[in-house]
Amino acid sequence: MSVAEKTGLILTGGGARAAYQVGVLKAIAEFLPRRSANPFPIICGTSAGAFNAVTLAVNAQQFRKGVKYLDNVWRNFQVQHVYRCDFIGVVSNSARWFAGLILSSMGSNKLSQVSLLDNTPLAEMLDRALPCDKIQESIDAGLLYALSITASGYGSGHSVNFYQSAEGVQPWKRARRMGVATKIEAHHLLASSAIPFVFRAVHINREYFGDGSMRQVAPISPALHLGATRVLVIGTAQAEELQPNRSQIDDYPSLARIAGHALDSIFLDSLEVDIERLQRINNTVSLVPPEVRQRMKLHKIEVLVLSPSESIEKIAGRYAANLPWTIRFLLRGLGAMRRSGANLVSYLLFDKEFCRTLIDLGYQDTLKQKKEIMAFLNVPEMDQRKKIAKS
Repeated sequence: MSVAEKTGLILTGGGARAAYQVGVLKAIAEFLPRRSANPFPIICGTSAGAFNAVTLAVNAQQFRKGVKYLDNVWRNFQVQHVYRCDFIGVVSNSARWFAGLILSSMGSNKLSQVSLLDNTPLAEMLDRALPCDKIQESIDAGLLYALSITASGYGSGHSVNFYQSAEGVQPWKRARRMGVATKIEAHHLLASSAIPFVFRAVHINREYFGDGSMRQVAPISPALHLGATRVLVIGTAQAEELQPNRSQIDDYPSLARIAGHALDSIFLDSLEVDIERLQRINNTVSLVPPEVRQRMKLHKIEVLVLSPSESIEKIAGRYAANLPWTIRFLLRGLGAMRRSGANLVSYLLFDKEFCRTLIDLGYQDTLKQKKEIMAFLNVPEMDQRKKIAKS
């Protein structure tokens, strides 16, 4: 593994939307030789992307094997694998949630420590499915340089990048964000994916943490701190140039539309702004004379962004009825089961048909950019690989 050249992989958050990432990874795995090891020395995951990131880190010896495992999990996802949807579970948890709101207004915090949904099944799945001890094995074998999982501290207000890496990486601290060396475990993933109000916060060390996309003003930053010289970003928002023109909407927004809008601002907006910022910095660096750049150790960061070619919100609208009736009943009061509420549903729709559609979309989108991706990863075409093998 080259010390100078390290490719970082950024797997963003987005709840069930992260199924799109699996399709992208599946196509990339097919671009590489069959038994290729992990091509991304630095992997950074946030929220649902953290699960995908750790899976790749654990299976760093065989990249295709890790992707195949992810494909199997996401293609067979059901809501009950992530949060309770049985009648007793939904009613009792919702009752505690509303009771907590009332008691909080009276100054009590005892029952407010609940969430709209009970994600105990997710916690159990993470403990069972991911042997996190293998992360260090991947690092020691030189198959992985660093893994970062981002969570947001409710007490400090900091975006914390929990990272596990090879020797030499120093912790960092910037405005409202920091890097903390640690051994990545299942509770880091649970904290990183704790969507505010929806899932419970997780206590780590000295404070409670929630979804890593909150207050993550610089999603690409962890990869750069860990030594990445170029980054591949897999987003879950439709590329801006492919989005339809703004239309006039006179109806007052439902609670579901407002919640979906808030989640978009948490999961999607900061990434777009960070990419735009990095591109401006690259343009500025390109204007600096080469000798000055070398003296000041300035270099451009190559970025490749892969995003859905279709609106995931619209796709979610087609599958919203697949949610268990208990969850549909719970969300109907918020207006989430109307077309305008599909955005909120897209984050909670851990349904195999929806996930399979997103996986297939990610796969097809990536096939269309094969040459660009292979050039980015410095992977020769099949004909070139045959020539290299013969020589």
